Amino acid sequence: MTEKFAADVLICGAGAAGLTLAMDLARRGIPFRLIEKMEAPFHGSRGKGIQPRTQEIFEDLGILDRIAAAGGAYPPERRYREDGSFTDSQVVEHGEPTPAEPYQQPLMLPQFLTEGLMRERLLELGRSAEFGCELLGFEQDAHGVTARIADNTGAETPLRVRWLVGADGGRSLVRHALGIDFPGKTLGVRAVVADVLLTGLTRDAWHRFSDGDMARQISFCPLAGTELFQIQGPIPLEGEIDLSAEGLAALVAERTGRGDIQIQSVSWASAYSMNARLADRYRVGRVFLVGDAAHIHPPTGGQGLNTSVQDAYNLGWKLAAVAAGAPDTLLDSYEEERRPVAAAMLGLATKLLDAAKRGEMRRGREVHQLDIGYPESSLALERPARAAGLLAGDRAPDAPLRNADGQAIRLFDLFRGTHWTLLGYAVERSAVPPRPGLHIHSFGPGGDLFDTGHHFQDAYAPAVGDWVLVRPDGYIGAIVSTREVALLEDYLARLGLLIELC
Repeated sequence: MTEKFAADVLICGAGAAGLTLAMDLARRGIPFRLIEKMEAPFHGSRGKGIQPRTQEIFEDLGILDRIAAAGGAYPPERRYREDGSFTDSQVVEHGEPTPAEPYQQPLMLPQFLTEGLMRERLLELGRSAEFGCELLGFEQDAHGVTARIADNTGAETPLRVRWLVGADGGRSLVRHALGIDFPGKTLGVRAVVADVLLTGLTRDAWHRFSDGDMARQISFCPLAGTELFQIQGPIPLEGEIDLSAEGLAALVAERTGRGDIQIQSVSWASAYSMNARLADRYRVGRVFLVGDAAHIHPPTGGQGLNTSVQDAYNLGWKLAAVAAGAPDTLLDSYEEERRPVAAAMLGLATKLLDAAKRGEMRRGREVHQLDIGYPESSLALERPARAAGLLAGDRAPDAPLRNADGQAIRLFDLFRGTHWTLLGYAVERSAVPPRPGLHIHSFGPGGDLFDTGHHFQDAYAPAVGDWVLVRPDGYIGAIVSTREVALLEDYLARLGLLIELC
């Protein structure tokens, strides 16, 4: 007898990671509940950078246009000298879009606006977050998870689900309940961050004072999409900090030496110690960690929110596949792929923090996350092995093409959605039979795609007879030659993509 579940997935935490997972499951028709113990959505800026790889994910999820319209580009840094003069420079290195990488610049949007647009998209998909609903505890067995949750009246309810996902932040109840260690270090920096209305500074620059002096530096970043500025600055490791408008005004006057910068009101403020921590495990049985529950970053480099979104994007399609009949072992690839990425991003953010202490931080391509891939993953198949260029496990590049009608189309248009995509280059189209969940396209005589600008050839370097399989999360699962198409069939079968007999 098959057990009946209240939902397939319980997501604990409705921040960026939880909302990403919820959107992905909603568009796949997977039953879930998304709960958040806070009574109302988070209203602070905190993570404000949307990196290029995350922009690609948001395009797939249907919200990039709204993110771009609501936010904006990072302004130049304006560094003030003691005499009041200043120099301007770019916060991030500028690059032009390419056919393979259409997004090259981070976007700025404060976290509360980003998450608001995510909730809006989730509502369009017919689902919403349950605020004031708290996870109290859970037990799991071989078949599912029994969670105890309480609503805002305090009433407790048992909930039986197939999987539980902890997206509940750095103090994660889920991680603690699983007994997963969270090693790392406190980085010896305590800082204040505050969203304020102020006068006395223009909105055309990110204003920085006393850069490189950890006792005196302070910055004011105009938050795109709002009338607010985000104040950031290191503070003593011990002692109370006055986060009121009056207290922040005194801090500003002391560090800038200016009396014309006036704090009108404080929307949100926090004093926090910077940490770099990484969970020892991302999965225990039927329970998973995503986002800050699995890794905590210093804010330098703008990696935290982006890494969290990509955790959820990696896990979502795998949960859906197993729910549809793929083997449970597919879920082991989540930790296998994502934990090393978080470790690398922690190292990068810590390195950038050290540079920021010296007033030398500059963000380049390394923060864009376009070079992240999973070439060592158990899901990466190459036959024959490729010595260079694009590899199985790498991010699948975009490319402008023409379809059979001569209309312009992008590879990203073909990838968008919940399916796998198989691209054949000068192949016999019938060599791989169609099946549910797989979209097949081919280049060459009789094919439906034409690489008139050679952009596909430039990005993918295919050989005649190659098949390129792109995963639902936009990474290359397999590159095989026609001679090895039987291996491709085995690969698809292992992922539950079976041929249906009529």
